[in-house]
Amino acid sequence: MKLLSIVVPCYNSEAYMKHCIESLLKGGELVEIIIVNDGSVDSTGEIANEYTYRYPSIVKVVHQENGGHGDAVNTGIRTATGRYFKVVDSDDWVEEEAYRKILDTLIAFKENDKTIDMLISNYVYEKDGASHKKVMKYDNALPENTVFSWEEIGRFRKGQYILMHSVIYRLELLKECGLQLPKHTFYVDNLYVYIPLPYTEKLYYLNADFYRYYIGRDDQSVNESIMIKRIDQQIKVNKLMMQQVDLKKVKTFKRQRYMFNYLEIITTVSSILLIRSNTLENKVKKQELWEYIKKNDPVLYKRLRRGFMGMTVNLPGKTGQMVSLAAYKISQKVVGFN
Repeated sequence: MKLLSIVVPCYNSEAYMKHCIESLLKGGELVEIIIVNDGSVDSTGEIANEYTYRYPSIVKVVHQENGGHGDAVNTGIRTATGRYFKVVDSDDWVEEEAYRKILDTLIAFKENDKTIDMLISNYVYEKDGASHKKVMKYDNALPENTVFSWEEIGRFRKGQYILMHSVIYRLELLKECGLQLPKHTFYVDNLYVYIPLPYTEKLYYLNADFYRYYIGRDDQSVNESIMIKRIDQQIKVNKLMMQQVDLKKVKTFKRQRYMFNYLEIITTVSSILLIRSNTLENKVKKQELWEYIKKNDPVLYKRLRRGFMGMTVNLPGKTGQMVSLAAYKISQKVVGFN
């Protein structure tokens, strides 16, 4: 059994996937790299095959019809044989020294016959043109270098959330929770992180800048204009988060509070994008989203609506829209809008 399985979803990734894979290969035989060629029409498949030929004991490749990012992750989970599981997007990469710390930590758990459910580390925004690289850290909220439970966490700041970039899950936990991401849907990384959280009991935080999150391509899914064009998919994910996890049943107060805050920021992102699109159609969609929440979970609706973010994105008129920019700045930090 490999120590860590890493899935790399690829769709027309010929221009940048080599950088990603080369960084992952530095994990050596401890790691299983699963490249999922998700119906690419460029040379992605050939590049993936080349890596499998060169590193047959490390690299696997799966060629499949296009199903989107979520379906590629589903394939990775089904194919993986490692003790732990990580998703690395094909335009991102990992930092070598932090990678070694991650693997050393997982080795130590294995040698001591211990397991954890989730390992959290830092990620760095590699944004084109930015002179300062923003690092998302968690040392203010999470105990360092020790196994801990949700009861032992501190308070996360607004704009500070555990995203796909920062998490490694125990593979069997992902299977136990029945995680199945929807096909042909963007922004499913939020579902990937959110749905397993109620099943996590043993957590570990390593204060290392491991994941390098590239922001800069015009066609990137977190480009604001593209997010507005795909707003229906953002709303779909927003609703699925509410449908698949009943927060009232989530054990421990601090975990429930964290998950509520996560859902709150995703709902804020949906609302802000609908406001910024400045169309009548999307104004109606925003009203429909909030009506959906009210109808399906009145208690959750009250919590969201009465919170600062909920009040901010629902202020009437032009003045309300101007005030909503404050919420936009917070959500911008979370999503990393281009």
